[in-house]
Amino acid sequence: MHPLKKNHALRRTVLASAAAVGATVLLLSLKPHTAPLPALAAPKSPSSASRGSATAEPSPSGGRTGAASGTHTAASRSVTGDAVQTRWGPVQVRVTIENGRLTDVTAVDYPRDNPHDQEIDGYALPALRREALAAQSADIDMVSGATYTSTGYRQSLQSALDSAGR
Repeated sequence: MHPLKKNHALRRTVLASAAAVGATVLLLSLKPHTAPLPALAAPKSPSSASRGSATAEPSPSGGRTGAASGTHTAASRSVTGDAVQTRWGPVQVRVTIENGRLTDVTAVDYPRDNPHDQEIDGYALPALRREALAAQSADIDMVSGATYTSTGYRQSLQSALDSAGR
């Protein structure tokens, strides 16, 4: 009997191997999904060097408010949290508080050295920002796939809120 006849074990092995190779080629030919990278934050400026302290920022009305000016007004002030060192790099956020409410959270420093970091930042930072604004605190959910960034973001956010007296 010939080895590749209908009920021979070698025939089944050859067919199974060919199917596995074909499936592997098909899987490898698929292109991975990449999310668009939104603009997340302006580049780090010298004014962010005062980590963990209140900084004077122009308010929407054009005046300066905040702890650096020595006065606290009910209008608006920005506070930069501590830089939290994570496995992939530092994470630091700046919060804006208006009339006692958290109105903005901006990531001023985050890992962005390679395309993988940029991909994670593209979906994690906007999600963390939405969570923080909705919760009005640092008690926010982690983003799946961005555990280190989420942890650093939460810690820096809590530091900023603590510095702001919230």
